[in-house]
Amino acid sequence: MELILDWIQWLVNFTHSIGYLGIFIATFLESTFLPIPAELTMIPAGYLVYQGERNLTLVILTSISGTILGAGLNYYIAYVYGRKLLLKYGKYFFIDEKKLNSIEKFFNKHGAVSTFSGRLIPGVRHFISFPAGLAKMNLKKFCLYTALGGGIWMITLIVLGYYIGENEDLIAEWLPIITIFILSVCAIFVGIYTKLQTKKKDN
Repeated sequence: MELILDWIQWLVNFTHSIGYLGIFIATFLESTFLPIPAELTMIPAGYLVYQGERNLTLVILTSISGTILGAGLNYYIAYVYGRKLLLKYGKYFFIDEKKLNSIEKFFNKHGAVSTFSGRLIPGVRHFISFPAGLAKMNLKKFCLYTALGGGIWMITLIVLGYYIGENEDLIAEWLPIITIFILSVCAIFVGIYTKLQTKKKDN
């Protein structure tokens, strides 16, 4: 475990040292299945914006680009290999063809809201691209909602770093509050979406 943490710290330090390319690499990796929280990159990047060492627009565009391409890698893997692998090994995870078809059907119908909200949920944002690729979600929609959800999270971290990036105690205090707030907004959004879908179905 300590070795993994040391590797993550080295990677974070390395990405910080190479500027905008480092932001792109870090957010790309964070959007795949590697355990590199965006907080480690984007909060310091926000503070560098405050100091005048980074350009706000470039930081936002670079981080969103990394998010889209990282998520796109997961999408591609699931799109090409997902169904074959799950049909072959899914039984070990209690997934059969019937459940697989249900997942695909759900994502075909609710892929947009699932992708958008999934990018805002800790522990889910790294993996939400897999069911999207598995269900062969429209690529343009996938990129759009990945950019929207991922962009909100990246901008939140940048703003946090901009205002209190030098104060670790304040970051530790405010980050959970901000996360809970975003999750609450996300839950309200999903609730409204579900209600509208139910009303649409009833009509």
